Amino acid sequence: MKILNASRMRQADLECIQSGISADTLMENAGKQVALEVRKIPGEVFNKNIIVLAGPGNNGGDGLVAARYLDGWEAKVHLFLPGERSENDPNLKLVNQSRILVYKSIDQLGNLLRDADIVIDALFGTGSNRPIEGVYKEALAKVTEAKQKHYRFKVVAIDLPSGMNADSGYCDPSCLKADYTVTLGYPKIGLFTGKAPEKAGTVIVADIGIPDYMVRDVKLELLTGKWAKDALPERPLNANKGTFGKVLTVAGSVNYSGAAYLACSGAMRAGAGLVTLAVPVNLQPVLAGKLNEVTYLPLSESVKGVVSGEASFIVLSSLHEYTTLLIGCGLGQHDMTVSFTKGILFGNKPIMPLVIDADALNVLAKTNDWWQKLMMDAILTPHPGEMSRLTGIKIEEIQSNRIDTAMLFAQKWGKTVVLKGAYTVIASADGRCRVSPFANPGMASAGTGDVLAGIIAGLTAQGLDNFNAACLGVWLHGQAGEIVKAELGDTGMLAGDLLPVVPKAIKKLKES
Repeated sequence: MKILNASRMRQADLECIQSGISADTLMENAGKQVALEVRKIPGEVFNKNIIVLAGPGNNGGDGLVAARYLDGWEAKVHLFLPGERSENDPNLKLVNQSRILVYKSIDQLGNLLRDADIVIDALFGTGSNRPIEGVYKEALAKVTEAKQKHYRFKVVAIDLPSGMNADSGYCDPSCLKADYTVTLGYPKIGLFTGKAPEKAGTVIVADIGIPDYMVRDVKLELLTGKWAKDALPERPLNANKGTFGKVLTVAGSVNYSGAAYLACSGAMRAGAGLVTLAVPVNLQPVLAGKLNEVTYLPLSESVKGVVSGEASFIVLSSLHEYTTLLIGCGLGQHDMTVSFTKGILFGNKPIMPLVIDADALNVLAKTNDWWQKLMMDAILTPHPGEMSRLTGIKIEEIQSNRIDTAMLFAQKWGKTVVLKGAYTVIASADGRCRVSPFANPGMASAGTGDVLAGIIAGLTAQGLDNFNAACLGVWLHGQAGEIVKAELGDTGMLAGDLLPVVPKAIKKLKES
């Protein structure tokens, strides 16, 4: 599914109208879809108190249409109109002919909020870039104040929470914190960057009738279950372990043996046929007790539990036996480990998929013009801190512009970049970019990145190209997190909880 900026969304709307789909039809479709999504929240809207905050423009018009449908389903709909709409507005005329009660006083809004079940924010949508002032600011402040008093209503924003920039994700100080955002036609870039995810809540994309061919030129996409299902590697009945590839995982050190366990397990759970762990020799017996299905390539040590620089030759001489190389998880930053990692990354090796994570990324960050020395089309999986070290850009700047940052450096480096975090961004060297639909605070715990690196490596071993393997890996990782969250909640989720759920996510995808 394409992700659009504000100008491209306006262009799509205009092309629809020029093709014969009227603006009134688009608005009717939008309002109906919003109403349908609102109805799903409580399960039924009969006798529910619903407040619609309607602004002066098209976003307000969408709100009026939604109000009309909800009224038809016998909700108690209250329309708050802080500004003026044209007396010739056909949607306002229909509202005035219904049972919907219309209010304009801020004091009345405050009273309504006490008993509200749902508040629909339809004040300003994609086109709003000015500071929110006057009665609109007062109305949003009333809703925010009521939420802070723990009133029980849910906030549903139409297209974007009012005051959110559709392109940058910048949020006006008055911007509401929505529980749900029903974005119209296509998701907007701003929803996935900056502080916007905190304000948007759960993002729902509503189809309003814009044909997909009108936006086929757009390279930025949102990952969907339909795409992920089509991307799954085949599992032929006559397969053997060689069919599904062999992953060599170079990971682990005396302080971070768990990272090696999680990365190898992620690759196996993603369907790799064989996983071998290259690990300091004294850690091999420790990990063998947990990783029964993994084979081992013991590496010489500089000190106990820390790989020696010379051990890179052992890895390089073994690469011809494998399909994919994963390096970095829990390796540490000992001087000998850095020498070892450079020997592998910049040494002579066969052309094969390469996944670079964690400490191997930190080695790159300390190497001048590393992308000119690393000639393979690698997959880099940095979190914002690692991305900051790789680019020299402050974390805050990266987080405020995640999509453009990932795309810029993927093309500069000639690599696939997976910028982890809420709504993980996957960018390719050729300009393609996809965004994960998942934002799960439960995943913000140690080791989840190691699981992701393993999943991606397991998918490349099964024949997916780097970009699609990274995208599918991110999707499966995020879906596994959602399954665990549904069972355990988002507090106390461990990286290891994801591992047995990855095959369940794949099974669920196949059966969808």
